[in-house]
Amino acid sequence: MIDLGAEIAAALDCDAISMVPLGGGDVADSYRVELEDGRTVFAKTKSGADPGFFITEAAGLRWLLDAGAVAVPEVVAVSSDPPFLIQQWIEPGYPHETTEADLGRSLATLHRTGAPFFGRQDRRTTTSRGLTNEPEQSWAVFYSQQRLIPLARLCRDSGSLPSQTVADLEDVARRIDDLVGPEEAPARLHGDLWAGNRLIGAGGASWLIDPAAFGGHREFDLAMMRLFGGFGYDCFDAYNEAYPLSDGWEARVALYQLAPLAVHAIKFGGGYVPATRQALDSLR
Repeated sequence: MIDLGAEIAAALDCDAISMVPLGGGDVADSYRVELEDGRTVFAKTKSGADPGFFITEAAGLRWLLDAGAVAVPEVVAVSSDPPFLIQQWIEPGYPHETTEADLGRSLATLHRTGAPFFGRQDRRTTTSRGLTNEPEQSWAVFYSQQRLIPLARLCRDSGSLPSQTVADLEDVARRIDDLVGPEEAPARLHGDLWAGNRLIGAGGASWLIDPAAFGGHREFDLAMMRLFGGFGYDCFDAYNEAYPLSDGWEARVALYQLAPLAVHAIKFGGGYVPATRQALDSLR
């Protein structure tokens, strides 16, 4: 098992004098770390992590940070062997009256910053399912071939979804050109934007963490935000004012919720199975 304190000391040339375990994660072991030089950092590790697990996350954080649009913690140090990631510590705070609207406008700016194509330049896979991010010029092709079809295959192999649901998921992939709406340039996406990956820091600012970043359709991030809740109406209204959505976006929410729903059906089962069925039914 990794001696995270020793690894932090070696990486930062500074001893850790306090490591407080943090809850709330289902993937990695996380800690608030006080360093001998007075700094406080956030550190996490994962037993048995695949090579490059934290390298991928760190690259995503830096890519989002480079946009200069949203608050993202800086990467302090990262390693694949042993696996760990050390980031800037975000002091918790409380939302104020413009927190939601500020996030909506910042997210619009992030998406407008764009990406060179759909996918990732480093071609690293994202999510625990190892979904590919090969460069693609067509969003319809990317979403069908690198999200829906692989997820349908995983659901069939694992028995996570009934066979008819899997078949209907594949049918949506085949009909994708009729479902995706107007073409848009690739947006710079967080990729896993649920409320648990947004922190409210001191002063009420929103910070985005734990990305599965890639170049994609901006409605994908927004659909994920609506899937689990936790974002206010002011956030979506401010986003749409800053960067209006294309006509018919409401009908496409279910389309872009299919991928995260299928992932959750594989990982957790339960209510995600009927939720996937419901999303598919709305796309008939």
